[in-house]
Amino acid sequence: MRPTVSAVFGALLSTSLLLLLGACSKDEPKQEDVRPVRAIVVGSSDIDVSAEFAGEVRPRVESRLGFRVGGKIIARKVDVGTVVKRGQVLMQLDPQDLQLTQAQARATLRAAETQRDLARDELKRYAELRKQNFVSQAVLDARKTAFAAAQANVDAARAGFSVQSNQAGYSTLVSDTDGVVTAISAEVGQVVSPGTPVVSVANTNDKEIVISLPEDKVDAMRKVSNVTVRMWANPAVAIPGKIREVSPVADPATRTYPVRVSIPGAGSDVKLGMTARVQFASRSATPQMRLPLTALFNEKSSTAVWVVEKGAVRLVPVQVGGTSGNDVVIASGITPGQTVVTAGVNKLKNGQKVKLLAAGMVPGAAGGAAK
Repeated sequence: MRPTVSAVFGALLSTSLLLLLGACSKDEPKQEDVRPVRAIVVGSSDIDVSAEFAGEVRPRVESRLGFRVGGKIIARKVDVGTVVKRGQVLMQLDPQDLQLTQAQARATLRAAETQRDLARDELKRYAELRKQNFVSQAVLDARKTAFAAAQANVDAARAGFSVQSNQAGYSTLVSDTDGVVTAISAEVGQVVSPGTPVVSVANTNDKEIVISLPEDKVDAMRKVSNVTVRMWANPAVAIPGKIREVSPVADPATRTYPVRVSIPGAGSDVKLGMTARVQFASRSATPQMRLPLTALFNEKSSTAVWVVEKGAVRLVPVQVGGTSGNDVVIASGITPGQTVVTAGVNKLKNGQKVKLLAAGMVPGAAGGAAK
C-alpha cells in the first residue's frame, strides 16, 4: 500500500524532533574564568620623595599697629587693601588733651629756666663779694649748690617737655613700612587704650607660602631641599622655594603642622592671598623601582608579585630593598616596563586570564622621566 500524506508528515515531524533533541543534548563549551584586576606599569626613577601640597601666599611680616597713647579716634585715612608707604598717616586721635599737657610741660620748663637764671646771677654776685672778702666761703658754696639744683630742675623740665612733645606727636598713627592694609580693628569715634591694635599692615616686599603638613610627612619634607612653588593663576612659572619655618606644634583643629616656605624670587604678580602649589622632590643616588604595598604576595617565606603577560598572570619572586613612604622599593626580580597587579593579588593563580581595570606608572616614575 502507498503511504498516506498524513503518515509521511508524521514521519518527518518525528525526525525533526529527534534532531532537535539531539542538538539540545550537546554540552556547551565551558567559558574561561577571566578575573578583573588593577595593575600598574613599573617604572624606575631617582625621585626619592615627591609630594605636593596646596598653600596660600602670606606676608612674612604683618604688623598690628596701635597708638602709643590713648584717646578718641577722629580720622581714618585708609581702608582694607590700601597700598601705603612708610610714614603715611593711617589714623589720628583727638590731640587736644595732649596739646594741653605739652603746653603745661613747656610752662614748667620756662619756670625752671627762670629759677636757674636767678640762681646763676646770685652766684656771680656772691663770687664778687667773696673776692672782696665780704662773705664767707660757706655762703658762696651754698649759692653754687643752689645754682646746680636749679640747673638740674631745668634738665628735668626739659626732659618732661620732650616726652610730652613726643606724646602729642603720637596722636597720629603712621605706617612703619611699605605695604598693604590687611585689617582695620577700630573706627572713628572709638576710644582706644595705648597699644591697642587698630590697623594691620603687611609688608609686601617679602612673601611666603603657608602650607599644612600631616604628621607622617613632616620629617620627610623637612629634609627635602628641592622645593618648587607654582601659582594657581600661572602654573607655567616655577618659583624656587625654601622651607623657612616648621611649627613645632600641630594645629588643634586640623592636627596638621603649619610650614612656611619662603619665595625670595617672587615678582609683583604674586599677590597676598593667592593660591599656590608647593612641590617637594629629592633625588636618590640610583634609580629605584617602587610598588604599592598591595602589590606584594607573600607565599610561604618568599615575597612575589603577579606580572601580567599576554593577558595572563605569572608569579615572580622579588626582593624588597626597603620602604619609601607608602611604597616599597623593589631591589630585584622585575624590570621597568612590566605590568604588575596591585589589587586582588590573593585571588589569582598562575596562568589565570585577567582583565586590567587600570594601568599607569608607579608614583615617582613620571617625575623621573621628566627630568
